[in-house]
Amino acid sequence: MTFQTHTGNRGLVLEEKLIFEQGEPGRTGVDLPDPAPVKSRLGGLARAEDSAIGLPGLSEPQVVRHFTRLSQKNFGIDSGFFPLGSCTMKHNPRLNEKVARLPGIADLHPMQPESTVQGALELIDQCAHWLMVLTGMPAVAMSPASGAQGELCGMMAIRAALDARGENRRRVLVPESAHGTNPATAAACGFTVDSIPATEDGRVDLAAFEAKLGDDVAGIMLTNPNTCGLFERDVRKIADLVHAAGGYFYCDGANFNAIVGRVRPADLGIDAMHINLHKTFSTPHGGGGPGSGPVVFSEALAPFAPIPYVVKTEDGFHMVETADEKDGNKPFGRLKGFHGQMGMFVRALSYMKSHGADGLRQASGDAVLNANYLLARLKTKLSVAFPGYCMHEALFDDDFLKGTGVSTLDLAKAIIDEGFHPMTMYFPLVVHGALLIEPTETETKESIDQFCDAVLSLVAKAEAGDSEFFKNAPYLTPRRRLDETAAARKPILRWSPSNA
Repeated sequence: MTFQTHTGNRGLVLEEKLIFEQGEPGRTGVDLPDPAPVKSRLGGLARAEDSAIGLPGLSEPQVVRHFTRLSQKNFGIDSGFFPLGSCTMKHNPRLNEKVARLPGIADLHPMQPESTVQGALELIDQCAHWLMVLTGMPAVAMSPASGAQGELCGMMAIRAALDARGENRRRVLVPESAHGTNPATAAACGFTVDSIPATEDGRVDLAAFEAKLGDDVAGIMLTNPNTCGLFERDVRKIADLVHAAGGYFYCDGANFNAIVGRVRPADLGIDAMHINLHKTFSTPHGGGGPGSGPVVFSEALAPFAPIPYVVKTEDGFHMVETADEKDGNKPFGRLKGFHGQMGMFVRALSYMKSHGADGLRQASGDAVLNANYLLARLKTKLSVAFPGYCMHEALFDDDFLKGTGVSTLDLAKAIIDEGFHPMTMYFPLVVHGALLIEPTETETKESIDQFCDAVLSLVAKAEAGDSEFFKNAPYLTPRRRLDETAAARKPILRWSPSNA
């Protein structure tokens, strides 16, 4: 039977109104004295004292309960298995958070005199040192605020190097399985994008790549391991060919977690690579903290790395802030204000030091082991996109759903009712109806088994012909499935009492 409560609540899963719907005029959680009279400088723009300000009036308990209830509706890595492919949703160790909150770190200000932040500059320098050692690169730019901005940093350095050579190379080769930010970044830097097809086993078509090389090629943007979860076996040959043609090799380091401690990108011939600290080095994703995408550079591109960067002098650590400081470099400029995401540097260094080189090597090995265990379990029913072992993530197509009337999206919606965040869907675009699953090293065998059991039971349900069940899923969420076409064509982007 369908049971509906009067309140809309489902036991302890509470129906929560928007905060604007809860407010009452004049209600407040604080009692402040009237401010001292001052001469207004607003002219005719001053609001009448009795007019509404458009903000909800709530007591303190209402505010606390509202945001606590919203947090309970959220799914995060602390809630359960988060199998988003190509996102590396790994555990954020609490040790990192403790270190980031230490006095002298949590209360730093970027405009403090340099003499008062020597410890912070040393910390940035140590974090940079670890990144250079792990990648084998001689230089790193710490300031990029995300993976996408890291890509921008790397491609701007490549353009600066080409300009310094007096060469007007403006074509960038990008595999068709690349992250969407790769071609977008190349275009934003004034390059034209030339797509490289993949082979039947999900890797760059080396012959097609070689045929596209020419004296107008600025470089290649390649992800390795790639977005199909596979290691590019011809990566060294690709590097040699692009260098022989006068171009540079930019590597998208989004999947570095699969090879850290085992492969040094410098040994693969890479000239620039961004590193997602919020992936490989466990700093929080999204609402848990800002992204951070340091970029490592080869000797050829190191002089063009952006400012600021830390150097060690006889008097201590110094932050190079301007391009006119004569140290032989030719920075292309500055990417962002101040010095990068300091809180993320702290957390990443805590992670690296607590693991050590051997621990990082084990983490990458465990990530690949977990992905291949998941692949082995699910391929008994799901159709694998490419043959053989995978690296950090397992990729399936939707061939196993043919004839069931169930789509990849339908299956993902049903997975929500099982208590899991869905996997990445319909990406990479080179695989029809793609399901991309990345367990990371975080997960135990038991949690992977629980997820696999749930997926396999749903596949069995689809094979049994119960497509109507999937079309209406999810059933147990605070909100049911949207009419996604209507939501896209007629979005309601602002709340008002009229549409409450």
